[in-house]
Amino acid sequence: MEMSGEQQIAAPKQTVWDALNDPDTLKACITGCQTLEKTTETHLEASVKAAVGPVKATFKGEVDLENIDPPNSYTLSGQGKGGAAGFAKGSADVALEENADGTLLRYTVKANVGGQLARIGSRLIDGAAKKYADEFFTAFKATVEAAEEPVAEKAQSAVDVEAVETAEEAVAETVETAQEPTEPVVAPEAAPEPAAPPTPEPASETQITPTEEPDTSNGVPAFVWGGALAVAVILAIVFLL
Repeated sequence: MEMSGEQQIAAPKQTVWDALNDPDTLKACITGCQTLEKTTETHLEASVKAAVGPVKATFKGEVDLENIDPPNSYTLSGQGKGGAAGFAKGSADVALEENADGTLLRYTVKANVGGQLARIGSRLIDGAAKKYADEFFTAFKATVEAAEEPVAEKAQSAVDVEAVETAEEAVAETVETAQEPTEPVVAPEAAPEPAAPPTPEPASETQITPTEEPDTSNGVPAFVWGGALAVAVILAIVFLL
């Protein structure tokens, strides 16, 4: 029997790889799995209650991880025995490819069966194998994506908090600058006029034009109010997001 397929998962490749190597995650996603223990870094032992057509049995098996290339691919090889129900042995190649939508998981399975399983026909076996594979990858996808959502929300929350803090600091700095006392503008003293030579005409009076003060609102320059308004708009956008 040969079977292949793929599953798009909205999560980084490293996250998917870690889940594929986590016994608790795998156990929760395998239909009928009673026990799954990772005895070494490359060896697993499992007990699965399965039904293939009229044949129902609890299969106990061992699986070894080979050709390991983290976090890209590995090969699962092993066998399971179900007593009088028969046995199954084979291998599965699993590969991960990161893309814009997350990670694409591809798998190819090759297996042989014996005992009563071999007598019920390839159609029933292929149908049962596809059913179990679909159930596993649907549950695996949901589990990984559900675990990834809080991480993404936490990261977005951290970005939002940082943006708010930055905007608040800008507002505080603007207000502090506006409250700083400004030194009054003192007009320079006029230089003493030289003594005028004797003349019958009177000396002309010098007119001094007063210096214009910058336009302010409640003592705060206009450009400061404009900056504060811009920061307030940024804060509103952050809170709305």
